[in-house]
Amino acid sequence: MQYRRLGQAGIQVSAIGLGSYLTIGMSIDEAMSRATIHKAYELGINFFDTANAYNQGEAEHVLGRHLAGFRRASLVIATKVYAPMADGPNDRGLSAKHIYEQCHASLKRLQVDYLDLYQCHRPDAATPLAETVQAMEDLARQGKILYWGTSEWPAWLIAKAHAIAHARGARRAVSNQPRYSLLYRQPEAELFQFCRAEGVGNVVFSPLAHGILTGKYTPGAEPPAGTRAADPKQNMILKRLYWRQDYLEKAQQLKRHATAMQVSAAQLALAWVLLRPEVSSAIIGATRVSQVEENAAAAELAIPADIRRDLDELFPGPSETYPIE
Repeated sequence: MQYRRLGQAGIQVSAIGLGSYLTIGMSIDEAMSRATIHKAYELGINFFDTANAYNQGEAEHVLGRHLAGFRRASLVIATKVYAPMADGPNDRGLSAKHIYEQCHASLKRLQVDYLDLYQCHRPDAATPLAETVQAMEDLARQGKILYWGTSEWPAWLIAKAHAIAHARGARRAVSNQPRYSLLYRQPEAELFQFCRAEGVGNVVFSPLAHGILTGKYTPGAEPPAGTRAADPKQNMILKRLYWRQDYLEKAQQLKRHATAMQVSAAQLALAWVLLRPEVSSAIIGATRVSQVEENAAAAELAIPADIRRDLDELFPGPSETYPIE
C-alpha cells in the first residue's frame, strides 16, 4: 500500500481508504462488515472514513466494533458532523453545541478516545463560521480530535475558515472531501489548485461514480439484480448523477482500456484519481472482500502515458482547469 501525507499535516493516510456509506452497518451484514474491514487492514489500508449520519450512527457502531482489535496508533479514523441526528432544533448543523455532542457520541460509537480527523460534512450557513472553527479548536485542545477537515466545501469557504483560524491562533482545516472521478472532474477547475497552494489534502469520495466506472452496467439494459443501481433504496444518487447512456458507454470504453492493461476498470479508474498530487486518499466502498482486494491494488498501478491521454479525451475535464505538473 502507498501512503500519502494528509495535506501539510504530519499524518499519513493510505492512498486507498475504506468508507462506509451505504455499506458497513447498512447493506452488508455484520459478518461481511467484519471481513471487509479486516481485509482492508490486512492490505495496509489505515484510513477508515465514516459519518455519524450513516444509518443514524450504525456505521460508526459496526466500524468501531471491528477496528477495536487493532492497535489504535496504526489507524486513522475519520468521521463527520452536520446532518440531523434527531428532530430537535439543535440536533443538526455546525453549531458548537451540535459539534461537541456529536463528537462525544461518535467517540462512544467508535470505541475510541480520540478521532484522527473530524470533518464538517457540509457547510452550515446558519452558524457563524467562527463558531465552527473555534469548536474544532476546542476539541483539539481537549484531545478529542487531532485534526479537522471539511467535506464538500468550496475553496472560498475553506479560505475564509483558514483566515479565521489564523486570526485566532487556531488550527486550520487539513483536508477536504470532494466528489471526484473520471466522470466528475469539476474540482480541477479551482478547488484542487487552492488546496495545493494552501496545503489542504483531499480525501475524495465516489471515485468509481457509484460503481458506474466498474463497467458492470450495460448501455441500454436494465441494471443486474443485486447491484446498487437495481436497488431503489440505494440508487437515488446514482440515478440522478450518473445513470446516463453516454456515461455507461464511456465506462465500457474505460473497461476496454483496462483489459488491454490486464487490470479491471475499477483499478484503472482509481489509479487515475491517484495521479492527482492534491489527492491524499481515494475512498472506496465494498460489499465483498474481493472488492477490497481489487481496489486496494490500484494504489500500485502505473498508467502508461498513451492511456492517460486517451482517458483525458474520453473523460474531458472542466474548461478552466490546471494540468498535472
